Amino acid sequence: METIKNVSISELHSFRNHPFKVETNTELCELMRSIEKEGVLVPLLVRTNPYGDGYEVISGHRRKEATLWAGETEVPVVIRELDDDQAVVAMVDSNLHRENLKPSEKAFAYRMKLEAMKHQRKKVLADDITLAQVEPRSAKKNPGGLVSGAMRSNELLAKQAGESVAQIKRYIRLTNLIPKILNMVDEGKIAFTVAVELSYLKEEEQYELRADALAKYFPEDYTPKQKTDLIEQFLKEWYEKQEYSKQEGLGSSCSRAR
Repeated sequence: METIKNVSISELHSFRNHPFKVETNTELCELMRSIEKEGVLVPLLVRTNPYGDGYEVISGHRRKEATLWAGETEVPVVIRELDDDQAVVAMVDSNLHRENLKPSEKAFAYRMKLEAMKHQRKKVLADDITLAQVEPRSAKKNPGGLVSGAMRSNELLAKQAGESVAQIKRYIRLTNLIPKILNMVDEGKIAFTVAVELSYLKEEEQYELRADALAKYFPEDYTPKQKTDLIEQFLKEWYEKQEYSKQEGLGSSCSRAR
């Protein structure tokens, strides 16, 4: 059952652990200008927020952000009641078609969808077992039940994504990388195949790998974690300054375009 209506943007909450980034860039600015002229042409897909008030956005995080930039207070939505697994599948499927997805976005999206698909499969199996207990004759004719001839979840995901099972597995391996190494993969500083190999290192080993190149700049008694934390602190301060300048520039650019 679906409901379509306008809701206040303040009622909308981002999807929990949403892997797709909403970046403040020229594309967002262009979307904002389009919304200013024509409004939001495609409603956001949401569900009743299972964690509190309002609604959880399944599809349309960029449209929500652009609508805010355009100065609007309401946005059209399609309210669809989905369970957690259905919501994850819908959220991933609505974003995987986007161009220029970062490796980390694909990695966490594939992992989330595969886990949701496995949960759904278990539910089908449980229902099938119950059916077999109620109708034992049917179970004898079809011992495997409703999913006896179905693909495995990873095979189905690979087919839907247009990737090989092995490639899906490689992407999911990236979720084992520490954030700083994963960011380097997204930035193209570390090749995908090398990143997959690094994902098999323990977390402490990954921190050591990050800190070794700058070891001479730290006190001898600093642990790899302490070194990495200090680097992260400096990088965070630099990044925040860059983002502030970027948003100021984008705001001025969007204002001039109005």
